Amino acid sequence: MTTPDRPGPDLTAVARGAGRVTPSSDAPVVVEPMEARHAAAVLAVYAEGIATGEATFETDVPTWDAWDRSRLPDHRFVAIAPAAAGGAGPVVGWVAVSLVSARAAYAGVVEHSVYVAGAARGRGVGAALMRRLVRSCEEGGIWTIQSGVLPENVASLALHERFGFRRVGVRERIARRDGRWRDVVLLERRSAVVGV
Repeated sequence: MTTPDRPGPDLTAVARGAGRVTPSSDAPVVVEPMEARHAAAVLAVYAEGIATGEATFETDVPTWDAWDRSRLPDHRFVAIAPAAAGGAGPVVGWVAVSLVSARAAYAGVVEHSVYVAGAARGRGVGAALMRRLVRSCEEGGIWTIQSGVLPENVASLALHERFGFRRVGVRERIARRDGRWRDVVLLERRSAVVGV
């Protein structure tokens, strides 16, 4: 976590700058593997999600090192908006996975997160990221992708349903955020091609 004696990047400034774009509906994003050079933009998009109060229980943006250590390197991607004059534009979203367990029996089960910059929501960015993630996971032998989504995040629930996730159940009053107990909808997608 960012602390006063160990500050991270000014993510608010990053989010207000290059990370806030409005891609046109006819200009698709480019999804590419996430690299360290994307760190500031990835954390800025995460900061936007944290600020909504509807995307995560986290209240502080981690350092890049902490974030990087907690995600698998082979299944993380960024969505890049096209620049107005061609070339690469800013990062407008990301998706990444973490192991759910170190036990061998769960080697093909991951938990994922997908975040889209506020100005890019509703423009197909989440779908582009999910499409790439599902393909990557299946190519990597992963048979189950799971996620926990706050029930108020209806856009995320709809996105997951579109990509074959099913509701496993609701974890009631599982955690507190801003002094309020919150539920989480547990979702999973079982591959039809891996581990069948």
